[in-house]
Amino acid sequence: MHVKIEFLESSNGNSSPYKNDMTEGKNAPPSSSAEVPFQHRLDRKVSMLPHRLVGVIDEGTSTVGFSIFTTPHFEEIATHRMEMPLIAPKPGWFEQDAVVIINNVYRCVEVAITKLPESFQKEDLVAIGITNQRETTVVWDSVSGKPLYNAIVWNDIRTNHTVDQVLARVPDQNKNYFKHMCGLPISPYFSALKIRWLKDNVPAVKKACREKRCKVGTIDSWIIWNLTKGSLHITDVTNASRTMLMNIETLQWDPVLLKTYSVTLNMLPQICSSSEIYGSVTDERSILHGVDISGILGNQQASLLGQMCIKPGQTKNTYRSGCFLLCNIGHQAIISPRGLLTTIAYKLGPNAPVTYALEGAVAVAGHALEWLEKKVRILPQASDAEKFAETVPTTGDVYFVPAFTGLYAPYWRKDARGLIVGLTHHSTKHHVIRAALESICFQTRDILECMYQESEYKFSKLYADGPLSSNNLLMQLQADTAGVTVFRSQILDPTAFGAAMCAAQAEGVDLFKFDIEKKYYENIYYDVFLPTSNAAEQRQRYGKWKRAVERSFDWAFRPKSSTMTEQRYQLLASVPGSLFCFISFAMFVHSMKK
Repeated sequence: MHVKIEFLESSNGNSSPYKNDMTEGKNAPPSSSAEVPFQHRLDRKVSMLPHRLVGVIDEGTSTVGFSIFTTPHFEEIATHRMEMPLIAPKPGWFEQDAVVIINNVYRCVEVAITKLPESFQKEDLVAIGITNQRETTVVWDSVSGKPLYNAIVWNDIRTNHTVDQVLARVPDQNKNYFKHMCGLPISPYFSALKIRWLKDNVPAVKKACREKRCKVGTIDSWIIWNLTKGSLHITDVTNASRTMLMNIETLQWDPVLLKTYSVTLNMLPQICSSSEIYGSVTDERSILHGVDISGILGNQQASLLGQMCIKPGQTKNTYRSGCFLLCNIGHQAIISPRGLLTTIAYKLGPNAPVTYALEGAVAVAGHALEWLEKKVRILPQASDAEKFAETVPTTGDVYFVPAFTGLYAPYWRKDARGLIVGLTHHSTKHHVIRAALESICFQTRDILECMYQESEYKFSKLYADGPLSSNNLLMQLQADTAGVTVFRSQILDPTAFGAAMCAAQAEGVDLFKFDIEKKYYENIYYDVFLPTSNAAEQRQRYGKWKRAVERSFDWAFRPKSSTMTEQRYQLLASVPGSLFCFISFAMFVHSMKK
């Protein structure tokens, strides 16, 4: 049930109905989710106090933007975004022009500053933060400052063969062999594989490496290199934890991992905390000249902070084409045997303790709705899913498993394929559309169950954001499916918001402070969705989902790998000698018979 809850924890000492968490929000809409339009935070009165401002460069997979926030309440008062085109030279290959990225950053900054209200001016901007798409990798020439190749985007799969080469050299070809060091499996997603591919396949990169002119980094490093005219080559712990080269215990580049992927230390940026004054902008091309750079976060970690998930056990889910769930697990890393990733959530200062997170991904969320729209054509537009699904009270026992390219955590079945089960003569497209929404919720519960088993945190709350979270029915179904209260941020994309707070709280800037004991943040608003189903109903329906998932297994069979492993090489190398011995022995036996 979608209810109005006003939280009263404030300076007057009144207590909140939720004793163990941050404030969960104000002005939540009335009871029926179907009748409630999403109310955006920007609809409220903006604080126009002439305080110092914080800016955020927000570099995503599809857009680049710059936003400006007031302090201490972090109202966004100006923003500008530009589309960032993808380059796909081959199927499954995704690149971006790194020069276009930095030029778009400069342009967004210029335009956003012209949009400042009259009571503010550019000189009020005292610090900036940077948040970026993770794992995307850039190589450039340290002398000329020019890229040596296009940026390889995080979801590029060209390194599949490189993965096989690395696996051939580890015991039992175990993809989790380095997980205790870096928290990650050997996978095409992570930067180490992309760097190795670039060194192996791009002559300009090979030459620059030989001449010690090659620099490499994630997008945050590339942006800061340009903003500081090459004087700073840095990254933060959150981005470094996604490269598969950083040891998550020491927070330093690991020698074993560097050797495995043929990466030299002189190529890599210095690893810093997520919140400190790294230096100031010195590039005369930028209107930000002289402004301090004081925060860096990968985008999903920025979203975690933007949801104020600063206590162990607090979990957020970003609902997009896929879903990204991150659970704050405190200061002790947990290595998951069930396929979850161990990553750095944040480190709020050079001397602050590191906070870890468990991460799980839902491969197909909004993609399922796009499939119903563009392929099956039973949904006019993906945005109409709520309207169509609400015409039926249930799915009519229809279950949709959108395993289009296999299943991620906790199943990790590449052989799984999508299916729709439970159809009867009474089933309609509305039931299928509602089942598609429920599939997002069931997959989220799968990961929550896995996180509970790993961390032993019992989840009673889930913080939600992302474009799909504006779907009220989806949020209510999530609450009912997982049996948890869902708190939807009224900032659909809290990424820039989280990065702004991170930059503002850096020592020397001191405009904000994350306080784990504080229960009420006036700048945070949520809509609240309470579960309406009981535990027995949840178990029954989740049990059927699990049965449906099991039926999706073994539909696709991966052909046997032709990778030349060490064992296979030794076997094949022995064939000519063995064949010669066998033939000689046969001839000897034949001659003896004569």
